[in-house]
Amino acid sequence: MLIIDHVQISIPKNSEPQARQFYCQLLGFTEIEKPDNLKAGGGLWLEAGTQQIHLGAEDFEHRANTKAHLAYRVENLVSWRRKLQQAHIEFSAPVNIKNLDRIHFRDPFGNRIELLEYL
Repeated sequence: MLIIDHVQISIPKNSEPQARQFYCQLLGFTEIEKPDNLKAGGGLWLEAGTQQIHLGAEDFEHRANTKAHLAYRVENLVSWRRKLQQAHIEFSAPVNIKNLDRIHFRDPFGNRIELLEYL
């Protein structure tokens, strides 16, 4: 059996302050300490419930062209829509799936994010 330990997505080099603003302050994740021998490479590590999300700092282009994404299960998607609207984050409703309400949006670095709520 395989268990997901963490997921890593990319942010541009030197964008950690903006990543903290978006992921910690807006979305509410908790930053956790990276091992000392990895700190020089930049990026940051986050906790989302019992899972970890690693934001790796690197140079990249055309991030917004990919369908690759992380999906976070939430409660009260209506309140999340309101929160994103207040933060001027554009989102869209993807193709309908029975018994599921969901939205897609991009983080400031072009990574696609899905929030979903089981009905």
